[in-house]
Amino acid sequence: MAFPPQFLDEIRTRLSVSTVVGRKVKLIRRGREFVGLSPFTNEKSPSFTINDDKGFYHCFSSGEHGDIFTFIMKTMNLSFPEAVERLADEAGLEMPRQSAEDVQAADHAARGREAVEAACVVYEQALYAPEGKRALEYLKGRGLSDETIRRFRLGYGPSGNVIKTKFLARGVKEDVLIETRLLSPGKDGRESFDFFRDRVMFPIFDLRGRPIAFGGRVMSPEDQPKYLNSPDTPLFHKGQLLYGMALARESAAQKGEIIVAEGYMDVIALAQAGFTYAVAPLGTAMTENQLELLWRMASEPTLCFDGDKAGRGAALRAAERALPLLKPGISLRFAIMPQGKDPDDICRREGPEAMAQVLAEAQPLSDVVWKQLLSERQTDTPERRAGLEKAVMAKASVIADETVQAQYRRLFKDRLFDLFRPAVTAYASSRGNTPGGNRGGKWTGKPGERGNYAKSPPNPFPPAGAQRFSRSADTGQRARERILLATFLNHPELRDHVEERLGAMGLADSRLDSLRQTALMHIAQNPQLDFAAFKAQLANLGFAEELENLLNSDIYLHAGFARAEASLDEATAGWDHTFTLCQRADLKADLDRALERLTEDTSEENLAAYAALKAQAESTGDDDDEPALR
Repeated sequence: MAFPPQFLDEIRTRLSVSTVVGRKVKLIRRGREFVGLSPFTNEKSPSFTINDDKGFYHCFSSGEHGDIFTFIMKTMNLSFPEAVERLADEAGLEMPRQSAEDVQAADHAARGREAVEAACVVYEQALYAPEGKRALEYLKGRGLSDETIRRFRLGYGPSGNVIKTKFLARGVKEDVLIETRLLSPGKDGRESFDFFRDRVMFPIFDLRGRPIAFGGRVMSPEDQPKYLNSPDTPLFHKGQLLYGMALARESAAQKGEIIVAEGYMDVIALAQAGFTYAVAPLGTAMTENQLELLWRMASEPTLCFDGDKAGRGAALRAAERALPLLKPGISLRFAIMPQGKDPDDICRREGPEAMAQVLAEAQPLSDVVWKQLLSERQTDTPERRAGLEKAVMAKASVIADETVQAQYRRLFKDRLFDLFRPAVTAYASSRGNTPGGNRGGKWTGKPGERGNYAKSPPNPFPPAGAQRFSRSADTGQRARERILLATFLNHPELRDHVEERLGAMGLADSRLDSLRQTALMHIAQNPQLDFAAFKAQLANLGFAEELENLLNSDIYLHAGFARAEASLDEATAGWDHTFTLCQRADLKADLDRALERLTEDTSEENLAAYAALKAQAESTGDDDDEPALR
């Protein structure tokens, strides 16, 4: 809603900046200003200043600047209307009403909130009364301290109709109690009765920390239902709120983190273990409104789910709901609990360090989506591979933000390329041993019949390139890799000639390696692309900077054949020659390692490995006089 300027000015008049900020920052007066340590950065010398006369604060270390409304919004993760409402309450001002209907609705809501607050107090008191002994023992048995019980305002809903009896005697109208679901309406002419009876009570607070609903848990396994939650009421909409939100907001703002658990006890156990920035959905799958609330507090909330089937299902539903809403820098992470455990179990039995380790191993949303798609499909035939490719691209297409969608497409293409990479070594392919030729084993079939190659004994030192070429840090090797990629990009018509060998490589520069994979996949799908269109499409996929650096570098001084204007014959011969040099460099590195191992341990196995590599090097004509690039 829009607030009258006079109303906002009145709040500023009643609440000075130093008063509001001073609740969170220790301030020292210096002349007409106040100074203190910045609440926005971790500093040792104060750079945070306040000027009450001008009505603003300024942080020189972070650049943050604003008034009392801005400060509350920044430090407590509140929206502007929420900040105004909170400060107006502190200033003793009523929020402006736009119509008689608004005033009436506000008064009605106030009566409902008063009733729920009063019920919360009754439940708190009952927990420490004789009738609440079993409930208190239950909470203590779950490892909760008195401080934690008070912080979350846990209580006990007594047996019988305690709420109805007490509140009607106080003059609270029955329709208010029914509307807030403190009472359950009687059916078939029967009288209303207390909604929560003989249960441990978990108050649910709104964003301002006011109780508006409850969850009630039984104490005996045989009692059902295990949890009884308030239904939606005029005060409470479960899909628009998160349990523990009011208590977690300030801590989440300071940490820049938020944890989402599955239940009330998980949130409480996490908070007691020091993870005071934990929340939980309220008995429903994650909603869009809840995701937006989370993203207001942290850019990548961590969702904790049990490791059982139900927990994995909940994680997948949350991932599906989040995908269309992703924005640059905004996503989710997923911490999957060990089988049979939840955050409450881990915090109580293994300690905060174990829980911190689980959180540290959280997976990004993209990994959860990819693994699920992969688990649902086989990839042993071209048709099934095509089905997987179609499915992952369809999944990426639901992301509304074009930048994030492009990054997901790129990531999925990279992973598809790695998944479907031909299982053939670069050395073998350079010798003409394609998947249809000699695989280095013995043929077990009869002439004219289908058969198999019997695999040779494993070699502890695989041929050069068998591990997608070692990512050598050698400058010369990096230069050769750049030349190979530049030649291919400038001459996409080389695809059939170089695809298998270039596909088996792995470049030392990770960004160029991603460009290599994407380029190969893209040209395979669009074989008729010319040089200009090929580069344009790669740039649109996020590789503009890599293309600029690669194609306008000094590599052409040593490899003129890589230029776009070079003939196809020149490019082909130059690419083959450079690839051979790459192969020799990797083979030499393998040979050096084999010799080192043989020197340390002259076993027959190490001797055989060294001899095999030596023979391989001699067969390729490898020697110390490496031809120069030109």
